[in-house]
Amino acid sequence: MMRGVLSRVIGAAVGAELDKRDGSGGLKGAAVGMIAMGAMRRMGPLGMALGAAYVAKKAYDRRKSVRA
Repeated sequence: MMRGVLSRVIGAAVGAELDKRDGSGGLKGAAVGMIAMGAMRRMGPLGMALGAAYVAKKAYDRRKSVRA
């Protein structure tokens, strides 16, 4: 149960980060998030770790650029 919820949260965060890259909101980020969530589920714990690491790295870079 928890794994399903966690994968959805991480998938949504990955989709949001990828959608921020081009600057326009919309359906593209949601679609990419769903695809990323499916790929992370298929990869198992490694996929979850990679997705979480991607989101953490983007958040760290954003925080670092705001401070500078």
